Amino acid sequence: MKEINLRDYYPFYTTDMIVEVPDEVADLLYEYKLSEAAHFLRTYRHKAYFSLDYDENVERDALVIVLTPAEILEQEEENARLYRAVAMLPEKQRSRISAHFFLGMSLSEIAKSENSAPSSVHEGIQRGLRRLKKILEEI
Repeated sequence: MKEINLRDYYPFYTTDMIVEVPDEVADLLYEYKLSEAAHFLRTYRHKAYFSLDYDENVERDALVIVLTPAEILEQEEENARLYRAVAMLPEKQRSRISAHFFLGMSLSEIAKSENSAPSSVHEGIQRGLRRLKKILEEI
């Protein structure tokens, strides 16, 4: 068990508050503090900060993308159309495209899982994308 000062981690503590926590929690809090300091340093070095006096909506534009209900509905319909088209593909092309684009697997990872060459996986994905384009044009 380690002792930490909550004042170091939480700004709303105005006086020292020493608490005993498990070692894992203390280590996580320390790692968080280090990553926060590293982020601040990167932001400072790369000048990736905004002046809030720049524009009246700069903080909203930088942090929040608000979609209208019509845009949300449009996205949902487009996603449903895409999933229907992917479902119409042959099994091998569908699994390769799903693994690559939806799961983020690399071509070599897909090839290893299928016991095939990365070039054949690449060609299968390209054929699947061409077929997917035709299907989407028909729908």
